[in-house]
Amino acid sequence: MYAGTATGPLYTPFQLEIDPMQRLLLINFGEDPDAIYLGFEPQVFDDERHGTGLIVIAWRVDGKVDVYHQPGVRLDPATYAIAGDGLNLMLERPLADASFRVTETGVEAAFAFEDALGRSIEVAISERNPAPRRPFGLLAPMGQAATSPSALPLVLLHDFYFVRQAATEVTLLIDGKSHTPDKMPVPIDGTRMYFMRYSPDPVIATLNPAYDGPMTPLEHLSATEARLGELTVELGDNQGQPEITQLRRSFNDHEVTVAFTPPLPNLVNLAEGASTSGIFTIAADPSVGQVIGEYALKRQGSTVTLEAIPSGGWYPNESKWTVQLIYLMAADFTAWPRSYRWTATLDLTHPSQATMQSRWERITPP
Repeated sequence: MYAGTATGPLYTPFQLEIDPMQRLLLINFGEDPDAIYLGFEPQVFDDERHGTGLIVIAWRVDGKVDVYHQPGVRLDPATYAIAGDGLNLMLERPLADASFRVTETGVEAAFAFEDALGRSIEVAISERNPAPRRPFGLLAPMGQAATSPSALPLVLLHDFYFVRQAATEVTLLIDGKSHTPDKMPVPIDGTRMYFMRYSPDPVIATLNPAYDGPMTPLEHLSATEARLGELTVELGDNQGQPEITQLRRSFNDHEVTVAFTPPLPNLVNLAEGASTSGIFTIAADPSVGQVIGEYALKRQGSTVTLEAIPSGGWYPNESKWTVQLIYLMAADFTAWPRSYRWTATLDLTHPSQATMQSRWERITPP
């Protein structure tokens, strides 16, 4: 597979990024939609990248999203390219007195703003259910709706649960008209639920954001570990050649990993015509399950081409039969990653100045 001894820099074509977020809530009213909107998604931030405050993603009936945010929140519009059919508009709003928290009795959320058409929007949810919550972990199917993805979105929701109908007051007004939130078709934990769901502990990760530019060599920390910014890279040895066995990225008390079997080879030292393929596994806390896929690469001249498809989809790790039934009834919950395909081309003409072009596309799974 290799030509000569290990020389030159070591690169990782795979990347793993994390977008900090404190909590999120999804409110669907697709069965009683507005002329423009069919869902709202408040999110709370408190970090160096975004600042502090609340935003509302307004899901549109045309598949795009509008984003309304408080003045103290800094957002990158490119982040929302993977939300549905992409970003329609982003507007700053006071969102005065907006709040969202999770208590022992459930969700307490309230926000009001004027939309792009000057219409008033008012939402309030007060869940005062004394019964204990029984949350679980979930990979949200956010990427299911994306038509032109720029990354594989991995929205890992810890302590995830639905808003219970009993003892909950809901206000959902758009331009003075009341709308009814969607309901779950089956009870969960013996309780009827709204199709409003939330996580006070999300991890928003993205695999391999689309890229076109120079690659940065890994910084070796030891024979078994290297680093690239906040990404930790675990290394193995194949007859003197360093190979990548796993990527690790941390956020708060959580860690997201991407493991490779067999390891990713040292791309710079691949022999002419060398090729390999294998399995990659994306994992985090056991409660949110795993995503499994296949990768393949080949060297021709000074070019290395790569492909990765999460062909195994998402494997949940949940014992509740009602939740398992939902996954069975709505197969897209587990199957959507299979429709993502990542391709990359590395130019190693100058090994110390390698470049890469990569992109994602949606495909029809076999």
